[in-house]
Amino acid sequence: MSIKQKKRLKIAQIAPPWLPIPPENYGGTESVLKNLVEELVAEGHDVTLYAPADAQTSARHISFYHDSLLKEGTPWQAHLKAYFHMYKAVQHIQQENDYDVVHGHLSSSTDMYLLPMLASLEMAHIITMHSHIPFDRVGTWQGDADNYFFYEWGRQCPVVAISRKACQVEAGQGALNWAGVVYNGISMNEYAIPADAQVEPYYVWLGRFSPEKGPHLAIEAARRAGVPLHLGGTIDTSSPEAEQYFHEQLEPQFDDKQIRYLGPLDIEGKIQAFSRATAFLNPIEWEEPFGMVMVEAMALGCPVITFGRGAAPEVVYDGVSGFVVDTLDEMVEAMPRVKDLDRTQVRAHVDEHFSSRAMTRAYLDVYRQVMPDTVQSDRCLLPISHPGAI
Repeated sequence: MSIKQKKRLKIAQIAPPWLPIPPENYGGTESVLKNLVEELVAEGHDVTLYAPADAQTSARHISFYHDSLLKEGTPWQAHLKAYFHMYKAVQHIQQENDYDVVHGHLSSSTDMYLLPMLASLEMAHIITMHSHIPFDRVGTWQGDADNYFFYEWGRQCPVVAISRKACQVEAGQGALNWAGVVYNGISMNEYAIPADAQVEPYYVWLGRFSPEKGPHLAIEAARRAGVPLHLGGTIDTSSPEAEQYFHEQLEPQFDDKQIRYLGPLDIEGKIQAFSRATAFLNPIEWEEPFGMVMVEAMALGCPVITFGRGAAPEVVYDGVSGFVVDTLDEMVEAMPRVKDLDRTQVRAHVDEHFSSRAMTRAYLDVYRQVMPDTVQSDRCLLPISHPGAI
């Protein structure tokens, strides 16, 4: 039986070492990786997850230290232990030398070390780009190491984008070897709507508190519309600018009446917030490569009103699972119209396009493409599969 015909694959997943799998609250890459691994195992594939020992997984688990790095107090700028994790993972993979495909994940600057490491592997490999270039940055400082890394090793590492927009944004990096577009997915079983959930007259914003995520604009939209807004999420304590933004621009507006602060939310907190909210406001001001929180909201029947930046027009089916708007005025105008949307169709949209099942089947297609064949650079332009896409 040829490698392309094999139904059961042996797959190595190299996780970033910074956050637990699954994450305790914030951690989009880690949530996606957990969902992918669990679905691959459920479908009968032989999966090994290389991650710190605090990961919870059904896969075979190989770790080289106990706690994920942020959990143990290692700052983002300290790269050595992250390098150790990735080097040891690739070394172990080379020693075993019997994987059908190796899958790395690129979401922070330290993950760039995977490019030269994976490029040296003779077995098939891919790397998913979960964040935008540049990765060579610390705070407001930006270097040019991305150019060196991608020029030297980019063609040897087939890259998966998490949206068509993300692929287009990075298209200027001519050295990248695009393997395709695979949307992130969530477990529909985990995001089940509670039987007693009743829609309440509040709106919600959830995410990492930073200006480009738009919580200040969500507050302004709620004030203009005269409706309650609940905000939940994490504060990036590693960024003085993000902390200052939260404490100076947002915190003074929390009155526990119209504008209510929920704090960080785990999955149970998200279920409670989204399943009862009238809609999720997402006035992003950057080219977000995906936007997992929009999928989480819609999986719980909560429509999304989003600015049409980044991948949002691919994720939200305008007029069915929410509304895609261009300005704050349009967001306010759209808010009363969400009551006309069918919340069962909002959830069905996610089940079809952004479930862990849909994501895993797409990745299996990519795995089988890269194992025997040369990846073509035009795979970035694969057609989007749902009618709400642009």
